[in-house]
Amino acid sequence: MKYQLSRVVLGPALRLLARTRVIGSEHIPASGPAILASNHLSVLDSFYLPLMVERPVTFAAKSEYFTGTRLSDRVVGVYLKATKQLSVDRAEARAGQAMLEAALGLLREGSLFGIYPEGTRSPDGRLYRGRTGVGWLALHSGAPVIPVAMVGTDRLLPPGHRIPRPGRIEIRIGKPLTFEELSDQPPGARQRREVTDRVVAAIRELSGQEFVPMYASVRKEQIAAEKAAGAAGRAGAAG
Repeated sequence: MKYQLSRVVLGPALRLLARTRVIGSEHIPASGPAILASNHLSVLDSFYLPLMVERPVTFAAKSEYFTGTRLSDRVVGVYLKATKQLSVDRAEARAGQAMLEAALGLLREGSLFGIYPEGTRSPDGRLYRGRTGVGWLALHSGAPVIPVAMVGTDRLLPPGHRIPRPGRIEIRIGKPLTFEELSDQPPGARQRREVTDRVVAAIRELSGQEFVPMYASVRKEQIAAEKAAGAAGRAGAAG
C-alpha cells in the first residue's frame, strides 16, 4: 500500500520534472523473480526506475539515505522506506554479502530486485567494470537478468548537486539474459565474472556509454587524490 501511495504522491512531481520515455517494458515479466541490472548515473535512478516499472522494485541503498537529517535527505528517506528499499551500511565488513543474501531471499519469494553492477554512481558518465555481486545473485537464484540503461538522469541531478533541474529521461530495458549453460557449474569466481561481464556488455549496448575497464570506486579515489594534490600544490604556491 505504501509503495502505491508513494507513486501517487511523488509520481506527478517526478513526471513534471522529467519527460520520461520507457523503451522495452515488455521485457519485464508480469510475475516471478527477475533482476534489473542498471547503469548508475544519479541518485534519481532509484526514483525513476521503480516509478516507471509496473511491478514493485526493491533496490539496495546506502544507509545514509535513510538516516540523513537534511530536508532533502529526509524526503529521500521517506520514499525509500515507503518503497521498502534495502538499507545497507557500507561501513560494515559484511555489508555487501548481507545485501546479496537479503536480495536472494526476495528473489526466492518471486520479487523484482534492482542492482547497479558498477557498485556506485559513475563519476563521469562513463560505464565502469561491474562488481560480481550481480553474477553471484543470478547464479544462486536462477532468475533472469534484465539489463537497463538510464539515460539523462545525470543531467537532471549531476553527482555533487542537490537540486534537480528539468530535463528528459529515457529508460531502455533490454531482453532478459539467462545463464542455463552455467547452471551445472559451481558459482565460482570465474562464473560470476563471466555473468557480470555479459550483463555490463548488455547495459553498454543499450546505453551507448564509453566503457572503462576499472571499478568506478577506484576512479573516484583517483579523482579525490588528484583534487587533494591540486589543492596542496596551490597552497604551496601561495605560501
